[in-house]
Amino acid sequence: MTPTLSKRSLDKIMSLDVIVIGSGIGGLTAGALLARYGKKVLICESHTIAGGAAHSFSRRGFHFDSGPSFYCGLGNKFPSLNPLKQVLDVLGESLEVIPYDPLGHYHFPEGTFPVYSNLQKYRQEVAQVTPQGAQELERFEQRLLSLYDCLKDIPTIALRADWQLIPILISRCFPALLKLLPQINIINSSVGDVMDREVSDPWVRRLIDLECFLLSGLKAHGTIAPEVAFMLGERTRVGVEYPVGGSGAIVDALIRGFQRWGGELWVGTHVEQILVKSGKVIGVKLRKGEIIKAPIVISNATIWDTYGKLLKPEDLPRTYREEALKTPAIESFMHLHLGIKADGLEELTGHHVVVHDSKQDIAKPGNTCMISIPSVWDCNLAPEGYHVVHAYTLEAYEGWQKDEKYEDKKREKAQFLYCALEKVIPDIRQRITLELIGTPLTHSHFLRRFQGTYGAAIAAGKGMFPGCHTPISGLYRVGDSTMPGIGVPAVAASGILCANTLK
Repeated sequence: MTPTLSKRSLDKIMSLDVIVIGSGIGGLTAGALLARYGKKVLICESHTIAGGAAHSFSRRGFHFDSGPSFYCGLGNKFPSLNPLKQVLDVLGESLEVIPYDPLGHYHFPEGTFPVYSNLQKYRQEVAQVTPQGAQELERFEQRLLSLYDCLKDIPTIALRADWQLIPILISRCFPALLKLLPQINIINSSVGDVMDREVSDPWVRRLIDLECFLLSGLKAHGTIAPEVAFMLGERTRVGVEYPVGGSGAIVDALIRGFQRWGGELWVGTHVEQILVKSGKVIGVKLRKGEIIKAPIVISNATIWDTYGKLLKPEDLPRTYREEALKTPAIESFMHLHLGIKADGLEELTGHHVVVHDSKQDIAKPGNTCMISIPSVWDCNLAPEGYHVVHAYTLEAYEGWQKDEKYEDKKREKAQFLYCALEKVIPDIRQRITLELIGTPLTHSHFLRRFQGTYGAAIAAGKGMFPGCHTPISGLYRVGDSTMPGIGVPAVAASGILCANTLK
């Protein structure tokens, strides 16, 4: 895991098959599977900590997740459709998880609303607000669950992103394909299309918009129906759970599997350029000038960073590059990581979403705030008598710069998060023993992500995600700007499709 090219390291990489740029979930998944398939793989990570947006970090005994905090289908209780769990199974790795329900609470100006994995209990809560809306919600859910019941018979781990997918589907999944035929229209629909047909109640429509936003970064009309079908099916079938050790435990499991099958991971190793000759990739150049050669390079960087920074403009067809760089991006985030005193908080639950103003767009920066307190499940994430808190909300990258006003602006923007936290823990400010405020600049710097974004904002019906292929022979891409969704299952699936295509 050393970033220096010692003679011993050079010997290991003289005959590489694949170089992966970035150790996010997409990069780790692709690299680990290719190592499992017998390829010689090197993963180069710019940060000193692996995991990308899913990495964990520690300060003064508090262990924080940097990004994802909501998981399902990672344990061994049920066969899982979660692509990440399918990868871990292939690698011979497993995770200890802690199940919980309710999965969270939504805090609206008009009151607090518990969200259960059990859909009947969930609708009972909705019925207390709007009985008619609860009936409409049931029709909406059943429509999407019928799609889930068809998709669940086509495991992601068997898929690939080239023409060879067709014989695989026909030979292994033909009955499932027949079941899918009546679902063709909904597969290509947005969640908003389904909602428009089944739901007229304004409160439930807002609820659906909120859940889509939490899942994909887009509201119902921008989110593809299969994405929500998967979420509803999995949380109903297996419930939700938290991995012991947080998101870092997921990263560690992928690294163990990767290294067990001979993979090499270098952290603190910044790739400066992808090297291309005569339209074919030939390797990468590191920041200090070292060149590492391989016939296959997989970029886990965003589409904007891959095409705008890692490649020279002349490496790509001009029109293709221009159009790719115009891909809309989801906004960045403000983050608040806190260590707080836990006395008197015995009934505290782990997930909360606060909407400050129901009349404002839920996607407006600062209006919808997400809160995770994972130490209520895993007490080892904080010193005894304390909790870890992670709160975050959308925040535009534009206008942020490191100047004399930066610290004041950080504190000003963090007030949206503190006001949200006070809905859950009224005396939160008096409990703080550790405070870390992250901005879009923090995101951009530590995660090496274009404008600190969490991925592409390609709305359903408004364009296709580009997938793993590129116009350059031997260059592939994985991660959140290759497939719909900004969550762990989507990026793990991108790694699966890429690795299987190169198998």
